[in-house]
Amino acid sequence: MSDLKNKIEGFKQKIAVEIEKIGLFSKVQRFLICIVTFSIIGGVYYYFFIMPRQDEYTKAQTTLNTQRETLVTYKKRAEEINIYEKKMSETLEAFHEAMKALPDKREIPSLLTGVSRAGSNAGLSFHLFQPENEISKQFYNEIPVSIKVEGSYHQIADFFFQVLHLNRIVTIDDVDVKIKQNGQSLEMSCRAVTYMFVEKQALQGQDQKNSQKKKG
Repeated sequence: MSDLKNKIEGFKQKIAVEIEKIGLFSKVQRFLICIVTFSIIGGVYYYFFIMPRQDEYTKAQTTLNTQRETLVTYKKRAEEINIYEKKMSETLEAFHEAMKALPDKREIPSLLTGVSRAGSNAGLSFHLFQPENEISKQFYNEIPVSIKVEGSYHQIADFFFQVLHLNRIVTIDDVDVKIKQNGQSLEMSCRAVTYMFVEKQALQGQDQKNSQKKKG
């Protein structure tokens, strides 16, 4: 034990001597010694405490950046969904408005009567007014009517004008106008078409009938 105490005392004396020597140094030398000492302490601390956590910090930073990019992507998709939903809503609204202009099945006879009345009011003479078979489309049916009338140019124009202002959609196509032999009037043949909206159940029934006809 005495040897150990002697060694400790000797070590203390050496340190005291070194400190006394440092006290004899100039301010610049002591300042440099402080810088070197703190640099060594800082280097040891960085090597044993900072460096082992550097990889963890890098991984955490990478994960954070990835999550930020994912968040930006989700926000962009959310904005696109909102725009899409708005456009869908506007399209459906426009579709329903258009459907209001299509007659239902109960209105077809009165609508055809309205077309015939428009010709009579215009002063035309009817030679033919023949409803034809319905033509099935995706979600509506076409109801064509073959028409042949006789009258003046202004009477025919008045007929078109009145049909245009009916409260339901009616189109005129396949128009063929000829001058009568007497040269005093025109003979016009055309095809008036109105449209009827078809519900899903009715469409399914039509598809079944069509498939049965094909099988037969």
